[in-house]
Amino acid sequence: MKFNRSKRSERSEKLTRAVFVTICVAVVTCVTARAGEITSSQQQCLAKGKRSERGGWIYLHVEGDAKERGFQHGYLLAPEIADGIRTTAAIWEHDSAMTWAWLVEHAASMFTSKMDAENLAELDGMVEGMKAAGRLTTRNDLIAYNGSIELTEYWWPQELKKIKDAPPPSVKESCSSFIATGKMTRDGNIVLGHNTMMDYEGTFPNVIEDIVPSHGHRIMWQTQAGWIHSGTDFFITDAGLVGSETTIGSFEGFDTNGVPEFTRMRRACQDAKSIDEWCAIMKKENNGGYANAWLLGDIHTREIARLELGLREIGLERKHDGYFVGSNVAEDRKLLRLETNAKDTDIRESSVARRVRWKQLMKQNAGKIDLAMAKQFEGDHFDTYQGTVKAGGRSLCGHFELDRDAVGWGWPGVPYACCGTIDGKVVDATMAQKMSFAARWGSACGKAFDAKQYLDAHPQFDWMSGLLRSRASEPWTNFAAGE
Repeated sequence: MKFNRSKRSERSEKLTRAVFVTICVAVVTCVTARAGEITSSQQQCLAKGKRSERGGWIYLHVEGDAKERGFQHGYLLAPEIADGIRTTAAIWEHDSAMTWAWLVEHAASMFTSKMDAENLAELDGMVEGMKAAGRLTTRNDLIAYNGSIELTEYWWPQELKKIKDAPPPSVKESCSSFIATGKMTRDGNIVLGHNTMMDYEGTFPNVIEDIVPSHGHRIMWQTQAGWIHSGTDFFITDAGLVGSETTIGSFEGFDTNGVPEFTRMRRACQDAKSIDEWCAIMKKENNGGYANAWLLGDIHTREIARLELGLREIGLERKHDGYFVGSNVAEDRKLLRLETNAKDTDIRESSVARRVRWKQLMKQNAGKIDLAMAKQFEGDHFDTYQGTVKAGGRSLCGHFELDRDAVGWGWPGVPYACCGTIDGKVVDATMAQKMSFAARWGSACGKAFDAKQYLDAHPQFDWMSGLLRSRASEPWTNFAAGE
């Protein structure tokens, strides 16, 4: 009996292996068949692109003309782009009670005619790349997806006021950033640090993209799969420019006749040879969407600048010695008073507390700032209101999810809000010269986030199930263009 059972088991195992091999062959044949559908010109195009992953990041290299770059991006990141559109649509429909199709229609009507031909061609290439990878989308979907920040946080509040008489919701996108040069830094040249503060639900901007266009400047930046701009807005270019931004808090204003921010930002990074040119492109036909304080630097001249771009009001400061910081409080007095409702002295507010902390760190570390120190700054947990080290909504590395009583930012008055810092990036002139920077995914301090644990503890956010994702503790990782 034992012998017979063993024989039957052996025959069963052989049959199982045979079935497994048959299935594997079928899968390989299917994949090969799909690959065979790509034309020779598409294969040549894809040979220029590259995708790899490490440290929680996706590294993407694209090159060529606009349509080629779009095809490479769309094909290599097709699953992530499809998921990005899905989650963006789901969050939009939950927050607004309007359909994604409705937003897509309005975005296309408002934005398409104001976008330049090259940006549109890149989106068309992305549509074709996704199709070749078995994922279908449209140019209009991608336009709404690329413009989602200015649509949901700037245009929609204006539209909502026409429907219901209510104050506009607070802008949710935020960051903590600094740029320093001259006597402030260890080597006298530029050091830039930035972390992204945003809602945790939805798609992650965990793509580091190296763009080699057929004309214009090479760009390396952080972005989100499917975007032709950065969005999180940390970038370096081979013109020697480096930059970041922090959102101007409590801002209100939007011009439907202007050029969308996401297309201006892309043109500025690719086309500008200097800080002057970069700022000029951003200011031309400004629509007020995604109103930011841009921290800019030129590693060749060692000059830094802060461009605060509202709708009507614009502030521009420049220096060769000193620093600029950003924490979502406008520094230009007219912009602050005329285009925002921000309080610039209430230290209970996240933006004000972080602004105070930035000034403390700059004063304490003048003449010593370098990459190592920049990493520490972006992961800092000191709460200037409470006067203690505490990871929460008022720390430079924000953790609203841990804070019961944080005031301000995108979820005012909401305990344990599902938002905070999701990354950290730093660069100095030496790294920028080599088209490289250091980045940390998950949070700037390295703290992990467990989505299930969070939802179990805070069931009031159970609508985020399927949209909220965990982030592991990741190390600081160096990335270089062309790697």
